[in-house]
Amino acid sequence: MLFETMKTLLTGQYQASLWMLHRCIEQCPETAWDQPVANLKFCQAAFHALFFTDYYLCASPANFKLQPFHQQHAAEFCDYEEMEVREQKLTYDRSFLRSYGQHCRAKAIDVIQQESAESLTAACGFAPKTFSRAELHVYNIRHIQHHAAQLSLRLRLDFDDDISWLGTGWKEA
Repeated sequence: MLFETMKTLLTGQYQASLWMLHRCIEQCPETAWDQPVANLKFCQAAFHALFFTDYYLCASPANFKLQPFHQQHAAEFCDYEEMEVREQKLTYDRSFLRSYGQHCRAKAIDVIQQESAESLTAACGFAPKTFSRAELHVYNIRHIQHHAAQLSLRLRLDFDDDISWLGTGWKEA
C-alpha cells in the first residue's frame, strides 16, 4: 500500500512540476525567449530543466543518448553541451521544447510505473550522487521546480504574467 502511494505521489509531482514548466514555455513572449534568466537564456533554462529530467529518469547514464527521442532530434542535442561545465551556446525553439516536455511527461509516467520497491531503495547509479533511486526522483522534481520558479518569476516581473500553481496532476491546456 505504501509503495503504491509513493509511486502515485512521485508520478503526480513529476506531472505537476512539468506542467508548470510547460506553462512557462507556453506563456513566454517571443521578446523574452532568448533573454537572460540567471546565467542562461529563457529557452536554455527550459531546455536545461527538461534535459536533466530526462537524464535522471534513465535507468543509468549509459542509456541517455541511446533513446529514440535523442536519435530523432540529434541536431538539437548536438554535442550534449549540457553534460560539460561550460557556457551554453545552443538555443532551442518552442516547438522542440514542447515535444521534449511531452517526452519527459510520458517518460516519467512509464519510469515510475516500472519502479519496484527494490529499485527505489537501490543506489541511484548517477555518480557522484550517493543516494537512492527514490531520492533521485525527489531531487529531480525539485530541480524541475527550481527552474520553473526562475522562469515564472521572470515572466511575472517583466510581463506581469502569472503561472498558476498546480499541486498534483497535469491536464493538457
